[in-house]
Amino acid sequence: MTTFVPRAAAAAKSIQWRTAVNTSEEDFFVLSELSPGSAQKWLALAVVFGLLVLVFIAAGVLSNVQPHRIDAFVPAYTTAMFVSDSITAILLFAQFSILRSRAILVIASGYVFTALILIPWILAFPGVFVPGRGLIGGLQSTSWLYFSWHAGFSMFVIGYALLKEAEPDNRFWRGSAGAAIAISVALTALVVLAAVYLCVGLNAILPRVVLDSLRLSPLWPYVGAPVALVSVAALVLLWIRQRSMLDLWLMVVMSLYAIEIPLSYYPTPVRFSIGWYAVRIIGFISSSLVLIVMLYEITTLYARLLAAVRARRQEREARLVTGDAVAATVAHEVKQPLSGMITSADAGLRFLNRSSPDLEEAKEAFTQIVAGGHRAAAVIEGIRTIFKKEDRKRASLDLNDLIRETLALMRGDLVKHRILVRAVIDEQLPEITGDRTQLQQVLVILITNAIDSMIEVGGSRVLSVESKMHEDGHVRVSVADTGAGIGPQDIDRIFHPLFTTKPEGMGMGLSICRSIVEAHDGRLWAAPNMPWGAIFHFSSIRSVSA
Repeated sequence: MTTFVPRAAAAAKSIQWRTAVNTSEEDFFVLSELSPGSAQKWLALAVVFGLLVLVFIAAGVLSNVQPHRIDAFVPAYTTAMFVSDSITAILLFAQFSILRSRAILVIASGYVFTALILIPWILAFPGVFVPGRGLIGGLQSTSWLYFSWHAGFSMFVIGYALLKEAEPDNRFWRGSAGAAIAISVALTALVVLAAVYLCVGLNAILPRVVLDSLRLSPLWPYVGAPVALVSVAALVLLWIRQRSMLDLWLMVVMSLYAIEIPLSYYPTPVRFSIGWYAVRIIGFISSSLVLIVMLYEITTLYARLLAAVRARRQEREARLVTGDAVAATVAHEVKQPLSGMITSADAGLRFLNRSSPDLEEAKEAFTQIVAGGHRAAAVIEGIRTIFKKEDRKRASLDLNDLIRETLALMRGDLVKHRILVRAVIDEQLPEITGDRTQLQQVLVILITNAIDSMIEVGGSRVLSVESKMHEDGHVRVSVADTGAGIGPQDIDRIFHPLFTTKPEGMGMGLSICRSIVEAHDGRLWAAPNMPWGAIFHFSSIRSVSA
């Protein structure tokens, strides 16, 4: 993906973008494949650090504080967790239906597992529905369901991490996405029922990890330690195989799972203590993390989609403007002189074919032919007047944003031809006054010409686009390539109408570019790019403050 980094006037930063050959373009836009940037990594570290501070406060400073028991807290907490996990599962299943990744299917099932096991957990929790006991199970059921919940989800995360690195034949689901989701939910429900049977139906023979409805027994940490180790194992496995933002935030979730277990017992092995409430808060945060990140992803993708639609619309409008201008001018202006030239030529031939040729009349006819030829030749130069119509929309615009939009618009061709893009953006550039569609057409033509030039030669292919504010107040944009370059004999002719160095070119692109730039009080010129290629500059565009 192309990423733009702002540049201060004194220190510019360039950005490089190269698309891997064997990676599909869609992979750069989904959470399961999008590589985390430094900002995401720092944010994840900040979340873990912040919760560690909460642990320190709960286990240290406030360890002797015994808050009041809030009976409504448990159903409220459970409801929030169930909704959060269910929505996360739905979003992951939706992503699976697009990507058909078995790893995504497994982690989505993991969130289904956590949502479903919350139901028997709250039904077995003492005092929520019946004073002193739960609706189902016995005294030990709630804690053992809690252990099953955390160990089970960690196992789903381990399965996700392993499937990500599986062979391609095993990595993707080949059948119906709906059938896969239905089977996955059904199997997950069976796993939950099995856990319920063990924790509720066999309550009488389970080890005693609680003494009563409030106090935990000394055996609790011995059972909780292996559960925490499963979370740590999932964390280590994700760390080794980390590739995406989803991996990063699942690592955070596993870190919080590992924190929950000891904090549930230390320093106060009592329900409704400060540590117990802290564990519930951490649990809800860990349940919501992937959901929040996925909602952010959806918002980002929507913004990109909207930008792409607008860019396509602007591209279409720009092409229509150029095409209509050329077609209307050629059809209206060239047709008339050509018709006159044909008429004059016929008349001249008739004067010469008489038994006594009328040389004066023939001379006059040929003079008219010459005049018509000059008029037809002047039509191309007159195209520039089309872009100077007073009713063209001129408004203030950010030239840097226009460069970003145009590079995004040309992304397909750049990726197709494996062209490296360097974009140097001067954020101190003032806004300019102009027609956005026309100026974007200039950039499109210059970048297209650069692509065509580079695919004709071997070696590295680098497209450089730079915006710069000069001390004299001129705004300059440069488009450079490492292509075939421009011969010295052509450097002054490439902007002439109908002159082209391409086998199938029409010779109109650069002429139209110069006309547009000059219509904006600017100047367009070309120069060699060292060590090879060409570079086009346009500058002196009017700024808003001018």
